[in-house]
Amino acid sequence: MTVGSDETKQRPMPLEGIKVVEYAVFHAGPGAAAILGDLGADVIKIESGAGDPERSWTTVGLADMSLSNGESIFFQISNRNKRGIYLDIEKEKGRKILHRMVKEADVFLTNLRKSTKAKLGIDYESLRKVNPRIIHANVSGYGPEGPMQDLGAFDPLGQACSGLMYVTGDSEPALLHGGVMDQAAAIVASHAVLTALLARERLGTGQEVHASLYGAGLWLMYPNLMLANVLSITPKHISSDRYHHSPLRNLFRCKDKKWIVATHHPDEKYWTTFCRATGQTALLTDPRFADSKGRRAYCAELVSIFDEIFATKTREEWLEILLKEKLLFCPVQDIDEVRTDPQALANDYVVQFNDRLLGDVKIPGYPVRFSAHRAGTQSFAPTLGEHTELVMRRMGYTDEEIRELKEEGVIK
Repeated sequence: MTVGSDETKQRPMPLEGIKVVEYAVFHAGPGAAAILGDLGADVIKIESGAGDPERSWTTVGLADMSLSNGESIFFQISNRNKRGIYLDIEKEKGRKILHRMVKEADVFLTNLRKSTKAKLGIDYESLRKVNPRIIHANVSGYGPEGPMQDLGAFDPLGQACSGLMYVTGDSEPALLHGGVMDQAAAIVASHAVLTALLARERLGTGQEVHASLYGAGLWLMYPNLMLANVLSITPKHISSDRYHHSPLRNLFRCKDKKWIVATHHPDEKYWTTFCRATGQTALLTDPRFADSKGRRAYCAELVSIFDEIFATKTREEWLEILLKEKLLFCPVQDIDEVRTDPQALANDYVVQFNDRLLGDVKIPGYPVRFSAHRAGTQSFAPTLGEHTELVMRRMGYTDEEIRELKEEGVIK
């Protein structure tokens, strides 16, 4: 299903044999289990009622995210690598089945509210009685303690609370689109699960771990928070205005209307090479630009000069010139360019994948290269209750027991 050499395809996956039971919705929680599935964990997603509401979340603004089956592509993203079952855990027999699954599992993952977990009996204190070695993973909006501990949240709320909406330096808050905060929380939660599994391997104890949108956002903002705490510098002091930076840390639009970005530190090391590569050696004898302090003071004038220079050649032409001089430039790519970027393809950051619903598509590959293992998407999301009977039979339920549970509405 995934690309790679035949040798790579034969390698084991690092989490093979680890069993994860998930009772979660939308992305921040399910996305964490999907990452564990990328690493080879056996993930069973439990749904009840109408199923995970992310299945029907098909519009954002003017964007239609629905697939041919009427469901959202976000559900496919959040629930890759999983087997899906329908189980009503509010029924006594449903809870017994859940306990049977938890008893055999390594990880239980949920992102329901604190009060809801207690009501359903899926909180840590309840499930540790079933399996003392369980890693009970939780994802919330704002963390397990404090006045907001039982409030629901979505991606934009995590961005807002953590300060991420001001990270561009603009005076007005700006939302990053595409589930960036949800994905950050999913990464943090998967990191926590992996750490807890290692601790259990070494020390023999299960435990509860808790990640949140707010906490993930603050961790993502670690440098900004430290700048604010230690030096009272906020992103508002580091404006996104191109005319308040060095030309060696800036953006330029080329002849073909495509952008290129430069980031050089320290300035002095690269200034002479930059001027020579762009044919602006006259700037080297101008006393106003003799040092980094002067170049910052006259940044607006310098940027105007280089705007005219970069407009004379295409982006690819400039990259060939600048990279040959070992200057630190790269293209500012949009998503369409990323999909076919040779560098992304060479490192399997973008891979070809074939799915029964999506067909042949390019998807994000697992971003880490292992020398002895493989990782990445194995399958996309299950239909509602698709693997119920398979999972029940593997737990030892007979056909007659399965039929009776169906008639009682415990499974579907």
